[in-house]
Amino acid sequence: MFRCFNLLLLLVCLVYHSGNTSKPVSGEKRGNVILPCQYEDSNIGHIDLFSEVEKIDVCETEECSGRVFKEGNCDVVIKNLIFSDAGKYTLRIYYNNDQTELKYQLHIHDEISVKTGEELKMSVLVSDADKVKTNSSGEWKEVWTRDHGVQSDRMNDDDDGNLIIKSFLDSDAGTYRVLDTEGETLITVTVTESPEKLDDTEQQRNWIVSVVVCLVILAVIVIVISVFIWRRQHRDHTQVQENTENTQELEKL
Repeated sequence: MFRCFNLLLLLVCLVYHSGNTSKPVSGEKRGNVILPCQYEDSNIGHIDLFSEVEKIDVCETEECSGRVFKEGNCDVVIKNLIFSDAGKYTLRIYYNNDQTELKYQLHIHDEISVKTGEELKMSVLVSDADKVKTNSSGEWKEVWTRDHGVQSDRMNDDDDGNLIIKSFLDSDAGTYRVLDTEGETLITVTVTESPEKLDDTEQQRNWIVSVVVCLVILAVIVIVISVFIWRRQHRDHTQVQENTENTQELEKL
């Protein structure tokens, strides 16, 4: 009987654990994301949404001034995503004098293009961030941790939650992952090197070429119009002269 009790206790623990597993949800920075509830019960009274630190106001329609609103039966939409939105959420659904909870792990990704030599500032050090890893060297390595800060003399961080690369190099290009204390990915940023900026001499040269091309095209247009007008006037003059000669011939007859 003791064995049966242990099996029953294990089954209850498994059911409880499976019901509290966070559903992974991913969205793009500045985009929208849906936390799906997938409940079709029409007797849902209301819903509450919680982050790990606070209750979040959920508007009934998209027309409200907030960024979080209900869609359909009980889906929740977060619009205009920012990095600090990443993390864990709990959706509490009330229906038929009962309630249930759904849990989510929201991951946000972004892409950044940086010119060589420029400063790269990534606002990824959110409150839940525990470490930042990158594969820019070909293998994953830590470049920042909550306990020890930055791990490179080419980087620094600030009080506004920015991870800063002082002077970007092509070797800094790659993927940067922000992880929480449980190893869950909060933020992914893909950094690429953008084409180098044209220097002043090349920009001036391109500007001169463009001006010359425009002047040549304008000159060709003026010549074509002038030739057309001249031919038109010459043709009209010839016709007038011929008409005059014909009139004079008729008068002689």
